[in-house]
Amino acid sequence: MSARAVVPVALVLLTALPVLALCVGQALGLQVGRGGVRRSDAPRAGAWTWWRRAVLVVLLAVVGLTPTVAATQAGGARVGIQLWFVVDRTGSMAAEDWGPGDDVVRAPGLEPVPAVQRLDGVRHDVVALTRDVPGAFYSVVAFADEAGTQLPLTDDATAVRAWAQTVTQEVTAGSAGTTRDRALDVLERSLQDAQDRDPGMVRLVFYLSDGEQTTEVDEPGSFTRIAPLVDGGAVLGYGTAAGAPMRVFDGTVDPDAPYIPDPDDPSRPALSVADETALREVAAELGVPYVHRDGPTSTADLVAGVDVDAITADGRTDLSSRRDVVWPFALLAGVLLAAEAWTWARASSRLRGRR
Repeated sequence: MSARAVVPVALVLLTALPVLALCVGQALGLQVGRGGVRRSDAPRAGAWTWWRRAVLVVLLAVVGLTPTVAATQAGGARVGIQLWFVVDRTGSMAAEDWGPGDDVVRAPGLEPVPAVQRLDGVRHDVVALTRDVPGAFYSVVAFADEAGTQLPLTDDATAVRAWAQTVTQEVTAGSAGTTRDRALDVLERSLQDAQDRDPGMVRLVFYLSDGEQTTEVDEPGSFTRIAPLVDGGAVLGYGTAAGAPMRVFDGTVDPDAPYIPDPDDPSRPALSVADETALREVAAELGVPYVHRDGPTSTADLVAGVDVDAITADGRTDLSSRRDVVWPFALLAGVLLAAEAWTWARASSRLRGRR
Protein backbone atom coordinates (compact mmCIF):
# COMPACT_ATOMS: atom_id res chain seq x y z
CA MET A 1 0.00 0.00 0.00
CA SER A 2 1.18 3.51 -0.79
CA ALA A 3 -0.20 7.05 -0.71
CA ARG A 4 -1.31 9.09 -3.71
CA ALA A 5 -1.29 12.29 -1.64
CA VAL A 6 -4.28 14.12 -3.14
CA VAL A 7 -3.68 16.71 -0.42
CA PRO A 8 0.02 17.65 -0.09
CA VAL A 9 1.70 15.70 2.70
CA ALA A 10 3.11 18.86 4.28
CA LEU A 11 -0.36 20.40 4.49
CA VAL A 12 -1.81 17.23 6.05
CA LEU A 13 0.93 17.14 8.68
CA LEU A 14 0.72 20.86 9.49
CA THR A 15 -3.03 20.54 9.98
CA ALA A 16 -3.35 17.16 11.64
CA LEU A 17 -0.39 17.03 14.04
CA PRO A 18 -1.29 20.08 16.18
CA VAL A 19 -4.93 18.97 16.46
CA LEU A 20 -3.86 15.40 17.26
CA ALA A 21 -1.49 16.66 19.95
CA LEU A 22 -4.32 18.71 21.48
CA CYS A 23 -6.68 15.70 21.54
CA VAL A 24 -4.09 13.38 23.07
CA GLY A 25 -3.13 16.00 25.63
CA GLN A 26 -6.75 16.46 26.69
CA ALA A 27 -7.30 12.70 26.85
CA LEU A 28 -4.26 12.29 29.14
CA GLY A 29 -5.14 15.31 31.23
CA LEU A 30 -1.94 17.15 30.46
CA GLN A 31 -1.67 20.76 31.55
CA VAL A 32 0.79 23.39 30.41
CA GLY A 33 2.01 25.76 33.09
CA ARG A 34 5.04 27.70 34.21
CA GLY A 35 6.69 24.49 35.29
CA GLY A 36 6.17 22.93 31.89
CA VAL A 37 3.81 20.14 30.92
CA ARG A 38 2.40 18.07 33.77
CA ARG A 39 -0.35 15.55 34.19
CA SER A 40 -3.34 16.60 36.30
CA ASP A 41 -4.25 14.41 39.27
CA ALA A 42 -7.87 15.54 39.17
CA PRO A 43 -10.48 13.03 38.03
CA ARG A 44 -10.93 13.37 34.26
CA ALA A 45 -14.30 13.30 32.61
CA GLY A 46 -14.66 12.84 28.87
CA ALA A 47 -11.27 11.19 28.21
CA TRP A 48 -13.02 8.77 25.85
CA THR A 49 -14.39 11.71 23.88
CA TRP A 50 -10.90 13.12 23.32
CA TRP A 51 -9.49 9.71 22.35
CA ARG A 52 -12.31 9.37 19.86
CA ARG A 53 -11.45 12.77 18.44
CA ALA A 54 -7.77 11.79 18.17
CA VAL A 55 -8.72 8.72 16.16
CA LEU A 56 -10.97 10.89 13.97
CA VAL A 57 -8.07 13.24 13.23
CA VAL A 58 -5.86 10.30 12.23
CA LEU A 59 -8.57 8.88 9.94
CA LEU A 60 -9.13 12.22 8.21
CA ALA A 61 -5.37 12.59 7.71
CA VAL A 62 -5.25 9.15 6.09
CA VAL A 63 -8.14 10.08 3.78
CA GLY A 64 -6.24 13.22 2.77
CA LEU A 65 -3.15 11.17 1.93
CA THR A 66 -5.34 8.79 -0.16
CA PRO A 67 -3.91 5.28 0.32
CA THR A 68 -3.71 3.12 -2.83
CA VAL A 69 -3.03 -0.53 -3.60
CA ALA A 70 -1.60 -2.09 -6.75
CA ALA A 71 -4.09 -3.61 -9.19
CA THR A 72 -3.38 -5.69 -12.30
CA GLN A 73 -5.74 -6.17 -15.22
CA ALA A 74 -4.76 -9.28 -17.16
CA GLY A 75 -4.70 -8.73 -20.92
CA GLY A 76 -5.83 -5.14 -20.63
CA ALA A 77 -3.12 -3.56 -22.81
CA ARG A 78 -3.51 -2.95 -26.53
CA VAL A 79 -1.75 -5.61 -28.62
CA GLY A 80 -0.27 -5.09 -32.08
CA ILE A 81 2.98 -4.55 -34.00
CA GLN A 82 5.10 -1.43 -34.23
CA LEU A 83 7.83 -1.13 -36.90
CA TRP A 84 10.77 1.25 -36.77
CA PHE A 85 12.75 1.90 -39.94
CA VAL A 86 16.17 3.31 -39.05
CA VAL A 87 17.44 4.63 -42.37
CA ASP A 88 20.93 5.72 -43.32
CA ARG A 89 20.68 8.60 -45.78
CA THR A 90 24.32 9.66 -45.83
CA GLY A 91 26.02 10.34 -49.16
CA SER A 92 27.40 6.81 -49.31
CA MET A 93 23.87 5.45 -49.68
CA ALA A 94 23.87 6.98 -53.18
CA ALA A 95 26.64 4.60 -54.24
CA GLU A 96 25.60 2.79 -57.40
CA ASP A 97 26.14 -0.84 -56.51
CA TRP A 98 22.71 -2.17 -55.61
CA GLY A 99 20.20 -4.10 -57.64
CA PRO A 100 20.11 -5.44 -61.16
CA GLY A 101 21.71 -2.45 -62.86
CA ASP A 102 19.71 -1.31 -65.85
CA ASP A 103 16.51 -3.05 -64.71
CA VAL A 104 13.93 -1.24 -62.67
CA VAL A 105 12.34 -1.75 -59.27
CA ARG A 106 8.55 -1.83 -59.28
CA ALA A 107 7.55 -1.75 -55.62
CA PRO A 108 3.89 -1.16 -54.67
CA GLY A 109 3.29 2.56 -54.36
CA LEU A 110 6.54 3.53 -56.08
CA GLU A 111 7.22 4.64 -59.61
CA PRO A 112 9.65 2.40 -61.53
CA VAL A 113 13.19 3.65 -60.85
CA PRO A 114 16.62 2.54 -62.04
CA ALA A 115 17.85 0.00 -59.50
CA VAL A 116 21.37 1.24 -59.00
CA GLN A 117 21.66 3.27 -55.81
CA ARG A 118 21.72 1.72 -52.34
CA LEU A 119 19.00 4.17 -51.39
CA ASP A 120 16.81 2.62 -54.10
CA GLY A 121 17.08 -0.62 -52.17
CA VAL A 122 16.01 1.16 -48.99
CA ARG A 123 12.97 2.59 -50.78
CA HIS A 124 11.99 -0.84 -52.05
CA ASP A 125 12.44 -2.60 -48.71
CA VAL A 126 10.63 0.00 -46.61
CA VAL A 127 7.59 -0.19 -48.87
CA ALA A 128 7.77 -3.99 -49.07
CA LEU A 129 8.01 -4.45 -45.30
CA THR A 130 5.09 -2.07 -44.80
CA ARG A 131 3.10 -4.24 -47.19
CA ASP A 132 4.24 -7.44 -45.43
CA VAL A 133 2.98 -6.23 -42.04
CA PRO A 134 -0.39 -4.61 -42.73
CA GLY A 135 -2.31 -2.97 -39.93
CA ALA A 136 0.82 -2.19 -37.92
CA PHE A 137 2.15 1.14 -36.66
CA TYR A 138 5.19 2.53 -38.47
CA SER A 139 7.89 5.04 -37.63
CA VAL A 140 10.91 6.29 -39.57
CA VAL A 141 14.13 7.50 -37.94
CA ALA A 142 16.70 8.75 -40.45
CA PHE A 143 20.29 9.77 -39.89
CA ALA A 144 23.11 11.47 -41.77
CA ASP A 145 25.22 14.15 -40.07
CA GLU A 146 22.29 14.35 -37.62
CA ALA A 147 19.50 11.99 -36.64
CA GLY A 148 15.80 12.69 -36.25
CA THR A 149 12.34 11.19 -36.43
CA GLN A 150 11.07 11.64 -39.97
CA LEU A 151 7.75 9.94 -39.33
CA PRO A 152 6.29 9.47 -35.83
CA LEU A 153 4.40 6.25 -35.11
CA THR A 154 1.40 6.07 -37.41
CA ASP A 155 -0.91 3.40 -38.77
CA ASP A 156 -1.03 5.20 -42.12
CA ALA A 157 0.89 2.96 -44.54
CA THR A 158 0.36 5.56 -47.27
CA ALA A 159 2.46 8.03 -45.28
CA VAL A 160 5.31 5.51 -45.16
CA ARG A 161 5.15 4.97 -48.92
CA ALA A 162 5.07 8.72 -49.49
CA TRP A 163 8.18 9.12 -47.33
CA ALA A 164 9.93 6.34 -49.27
CA GLN A 165 9.11 8.07 -52.55
CA THR A 166 10.67 11.34 -51.45
CA VAL A 167 13.64 10.34 -49.28
CA THR A 168 17.00 11.47 -50.66
CA GLN A 169 20.61 11.36 -49.62
CA GLU A 170 21.96 14.28 -47.61
CA VAL A 171 23.18 17.37 -49.47
CA THR A 172 26.78 16.66 -50.40
CA ALA A 173 28.08 20.12 -49.46
CA GLY A 174 26.67 19.77 -45.95
CA SER A 175 28.00 16.28 -45.29
CA ALA A 176 30.04 16.00 -42.11
CA GLY A 177 30.55 12.25 -42.02
CA THR A 178 28.57 9.71 -40.07
CA THR A 179 28.75 7.00 -37.45
CA ARG A 180 26.63 3.89 -37.26
CA ASP A 181 25.29 4.85 -33.83
CA ARG A 182 24.12 8.34 -34.80
CA ALA A 183 20.44 7.39 -34.54
CA LEU A 184 20.86 5.49 -31.26
CA ASP A 185 19.69 8.19 -28.85
CA VAL A 186 16.68 9.18 -30.97
CA LEU A 187 15.70 5.55 -31.45
CA GLU A 188 16.03 4.79 -27.75
CA ARG A 189 13.75 7.67 -26.78
CA SER A 190 11.18 6.67 -29.38
CA LEU A 191 11.17 3.02 -28.30
CA GLN A 192 10.98 3.89 -24.62
CA ASP A 193 8.10 6.31 -25.15
CA ALA A 194 6.25 3.68 -27.19
CA GLN A 195 6.76 1.05 -24.49
CA ASP A 196 5.51 3.43 -21.81
CA ARG A 197 2.39 4.28 -23.82
CA ASP A 198 1.61 0.80 -25.17
CA PRO A 199 3.47 -1.89 -23.20
CA GLY A 200 1.51 -4.67 -24.95
CA MET A 201 2.88 -3.86 -28.40
CA VAL A 202 5.48 -5.96 -30.25
CA ARG A 203 8.34 -3.69 -31.38
CA LEU A 204 10.34 -4.51 -34.53
CA VAL A 205 13.39 -2.52 -35.61
CA PHE A 206 14.82 -2.59 -39.14
CA TYR A 207 18.18 -0.87 -39.48
CA LEU A 208 18.94 -0.08 -43.16
CA SER A 209 22.49 1.03 -43.96
CA ASP A 210 25.74 0.27 -45.76
CA GLY A 211 27.62 0.33 -42.45
CA GLU A 212 30.28 2.71 -43.71
CA GLN A 213 31.64 4.99 -41.00
CA THR A 214 33.43 8.15 -42.06
CA THR A 215 33.79 9.89 -38.69
CA GLU A 216 36.66 8.97 -36.41
CA VAL A 217 35.37 7.88 -33.00
CA ASP A 218 37.07 5.90 -30.26
CA GLU A 219 34.19 3.47 -29.83
CA PRO A 220 30.72 3.67 -31.41
CA GLY A 221 27.79 3.51 -29.01
CA SER A 222 26.42 0.03 -28.49
CA PHE A 223 22.88 -0.89 -29.49
CA THR A 224 22.89 -3.42 -26.64
CA ARG A 225 21.29 -0.84 -24.38
CA ILE A 226 18.09 -0.82 -26.46
CA ALA A 227 17.98 -4.57 -27.08
CA PRO A 228 15.47 -5.12 -24.20
CA LEU A 229 13.07 -2.78 -26.03
CA VAL A 230 13.31 -4.70 -29.32
CA ASP A 231 11.34 -7.88 -30.01
CA GLY A 232 12.60 -8.53 -33.52
CA GLY A 233 13.48 -7.07 -36.88
CA ALA A 234 16.72 -7.18 -38.85
CA VAL A 235 19.76 -5.22 -39.95
CA LEU A 236 19.62 -4.82 -43.72
CA GLY A 237 22.90 -4.16 -45.52
CA TYR A 238 23.37 -2.48 -48.91
CA GLY A 239 26.41 -2.16 -51.15
CA THR A 240 29.44 -4.24 -52.00
CA ALA A 241 32.98 -4.74 -50.77
CA ALA A 242 34.25 -3.54 -54.15
CA GLY A 243 32.55 -0.20 -53.63
CA ALA A 244 30.97 2.22 -56.08
CA PRO A 245 30.94 5.96 -56.89
CA MET A 246 28.33 8.42 -55.67
CA ARG A 247 26.86 11.40 -57.46
CA VAL A 248 26.87 14.90 -56.01
CA PHE A 249 23.51 15.93 -54.55
CA ASP A 250 22.68 19.63 -54.14
CA GLY A 251 19.04 19.24 -53.15
CA THR A 252 17.71 18.77 -56.68
CA VAL A 253 17.29 15.48 -58.50
CA ASP A 254 19.79 15.33 -61.36
CA PRO A 255 20.52 11.84 -62.79
CA ASP A 256 23.51 13.28 -64.66
CA ALA A 257 25.10 15.05 -61.69
CA PRO A 258 28.90 14.64 -61.47
CA TYR A 259 30.40 12.04 -59.20
CA ILE A 260 31.87 13.04 -55.86
CA PRO A 261 35.65 13.29 -56.46
CA ASP A 262 38.17 11.29 -54.48
CA PRO A 263 39.82 13.69 -51.98
CA ASP A 264 43.21 12.07 -52.65
CA ASP A 265 42.86 12.11 -56.43
CA PRO A 266 40.16 14.51 -57.71
CA SER A 267 40.60 13.16 -61.22
CA ARG A 268 38.67 10.01 -60.30
CA PRO A 269 35.45 9.50 -58.34
CA ALA A 270 35.47 8.51 -54.72
CA LEU A 271 34.32 4.99 -53.92
CA SER A 272 32.09 4.01 -51.02
CA VAL A 273 32.72 0.52 -49.66
CA ALA A 274 30.06 -1.27 -47.63
CA ASP A 275 31.10 -2.44 -44.16
CA GLU A 276 29.24 -5.66 -43.46
CA THR A 277 31.36 -6.35 -40.38
CA ALA A 278 30.00 -3.21 -38.72
CA LEU A 279 26.44 -4.13 -39.71
CA ARG A 280 26.82 -7.61 -38.23
CA GLU A 281 27.99 -6.02 -34.99
CA VAL A 282 24.88 -3.84 -34.88
CA ALA A 283 22.73 -6.90 -35.55
CA ALA A 284 24.42 -8.85 -32.75
CA GLU A 285 23.94 -5.95 -30.33
CA LEU A 286 20.25 -5.69 -31.19
CA GLY A 287 19.77 -9.44 -31.11
CA VAL A 288 18.37 -9.57 -34.66
CA PRO A 289 19.65 -11.20 -37.87
CA TYR A 290 21.78 -9.49 -40.47
CA VAL A 291 20.61 -9.77 -44.09
CA HIS A 292 22.54 -8.49 -47.10
CA ARG A 293 20.17 -6.94 -49.64
CA ASP A 294 21.53 -6.95 -53.18
CA GLY A 295 18.30 -6.66 -55.15
CA PRO A 296 14.53 -6.13 -55.07
CA THR A 297 13.72 -9.56 -53.66
CA SER A 298 10.88 -10.42 -51.29
CA THR A 299 11.09 -9.26 -47.66
CA ALA A 300 8.25 -11.45 -46.40
CA ASP A 301 10.63 -13.95 -44.81
CA LEU A 302 12.04 -11.18 -42.59
CA VAL A 303 8.73 -10.97 -40.70
CA ALA A 304 7.38 -14.47 -41.29
CA GLY A 305 8.53 -15.69 -37.87
CA VAL A 306 6.91 -12.90 -35.85
CA ASP A 307 4.42 -14.56 -33.47
CA VAL A 308 2.57 -11.83 -31.60
CA ASP A 309 0.86 -14.25 -29.20
CA ALA A 310 4.13 -15.94 -28.26
CA ILE A 311 5.98 -12.65 -27.77
CA THR A 312 3.23 -11.09 -25.64
CA ALA A 313 2.97 -14.21 -23.46
CA ASP A 314 5.60 -12.61 -21.20
CA GLY A 315 2.84 -10.70 -19.40
CA ARG A 316 3.39 -7.34 -21.09
CA THR A 317 -0.34 -7.12 -21.87
CA ASP A 318 -1.20 -6.98 -18.17
CA LEU A 319 -2.04 -3.43 -17.13
CA SER A 320 -0.75 -2.33 -13.76
CA SER A 321 -2.52 0.48 -11.98
CA ARG A 322 -3.18 1.91 -8.52
CA ARG A 323 -6.60 1.69 -6.87
CA ASP A 324 -7.63 4.15 -4.16
CA VAL A 325 -8.60 2.56 -0.84
CA VAL A 326 -10.28 5.46 0.90
CA TRP A 327 -13.73 4.13 1.70
CA PRO A 328 -12.86 2.06 4.85
CA PHE A 329 -11.20 5.07 6.49
CA ALA A 330 -13.94 7.43 5.31
CA LEU A 331 -16.60 5.04 6.67
CA LEU A 332 -14.95 4.87 10.11
CA ALA A 333 -14.51 8.65 10.08
CA GLY A 334 -18.23 8.99 9.27
CA VAL A 335 -19.14 6.78 12.24
CA LEU A 336 -16.97 8.85 14.59
CA LEU A 337 -18.40 12.09 13.20
CA ALA A 338 -21.89 10.73 13.86
CA ALA A 339 -20.84 9.90 17.41
CA GLU A 340 -19.42 13.40 17.76
CA ALA A 341 -22.67 14.95 16.53
CA TRP A 342 -24.69 12.77 18.92
CA THR A 343 -22.43 13.85 21.82
CA TRP A 344 -22.85 17.53 20.95
CA ALA A 345 -26.61 17.15 20.57
CA ARG A 346 -26.90 15.37 23.91
CA ALA A 347 -24.78 18.01 25.69
CA SER A 348 -26.86 20.79 24.12
CA SER A 349 -30.10 19.10 25.20
CA ARG A 350 -28.88 18.84 28.79
CA LEU A 351 -27.82 22.47 28.79
CA ARG A 352 -31.27 23.58 27.62
CA GLY A 353 -32.88 21.38 30.31
CA ARG A 354 -30.87 23.04 33.05
CA ARG A 355 -31.81 26.47 31.82
